[in-house]
Amino acid sequence: MKNLHEQILLLASTPLYVIIISLEILLSNYRHKNLYTFKDTLNNIYLMLLNSFIDLLFRGIYLLILQVCYNHHWISVTNVFSYWLLLLLAEDFLYYWLHRWDHEIRLLWAVHVTHHSSEKMNFTVGFRSSVFQPLYRFVYFIPLAFAGFRPLDIVFIYSATQIWGIFVHTELINKMGWLEYILVTPSHHRVHHASNPKYLDKNMGMFLIIWDQLFGTFQPELTAAEYQPRKYGLTKAMEKTGPFDIVFHEWSAIGKDLVRKDIGWKEKWQYVFGPPGWSHDGSRLTSEQMRAAESDDAESLEFATDPQF
Repeated sequence: MKNLHEQILLLASTPLYVIIISLEILLSNYRHKNLYTFKDTLNNIYLMLLNSFIDLLFRGIYLLILQVCYNHHWISVTNVFSYWLLLLLAEDFLYYWLHRWDHEIRLLWAVHVTHHSSEKMNFTVGFRSSVFQPLYRFVYFIPLAFAGFRPLDIVFIYSATQIWGIFVHTELINKMGWLEYILVTPSHHRVHHASNPKYLDKNMGMFLIIWDQLFGTFQPELTAAEYQPRKYGLTKAMEKTGPFDIVFHEWSAIGKDLVRKDIGWKEKWQYVFGPPGWSHDGSRLTSEQMRAAESDDAESLEFATDPQF
């Protein structure tokens, strides 16, 4: 079920995707950057198709739920310009929290991890979807329906901002001047996909970077002189990379933690709803713990090399 606006958006964006991906592949080969591999690109397409299939099956249900909420909306925005501007800002704000909690709650990370498992950064990684996210994403947008925004308009704005979210997956565009202060740019999103400790769980926005700046998750991309080179992918590489493993490897890891005999219900809860990387015995580290360890190592190195000592 698609409205006219979404159909137009799809028809306009598809040829654009083909053009920019083709150009990126050509430039990648010309500059010997090795931004693409056949297997990784195939995995990106596979995950996109799975996500699209689930979204298509479930769309009627979540649109019905949003419509019921809209039928009881509390506010009406009558001015057309204000309606679309407020919808864009509110949807992008709510997406920020969806994305942030996908990173901070392990159960949700098990869904979102598929998007971060690529060790490449190119436009097709933007299609590397969080397969099961359509099953719960709409919950974050229920306040929009109660605020008087029509369900199909909510879906349209999400699709429109997602187009921008796909275009920021590239290494070939550097800093974008003053836009760096307003929009999520390729530079910001390279940080988001990097697995270096300083970059973990940073720059969660889809379209606007202001939410990260407001809520303390912003991290600018640093130069080689300021910090180590970016490394993409997960902090610990997957042992198996088959089609099933890409989607379910974190679910499997959660299951193994839950059947441990040396932990109680409090620890089991943390293994499901705590931050990714949490462990009861310190055998694994969360993003914050990795950042703290890196900072301690840097301070120790600075102390050891200080000529005063």
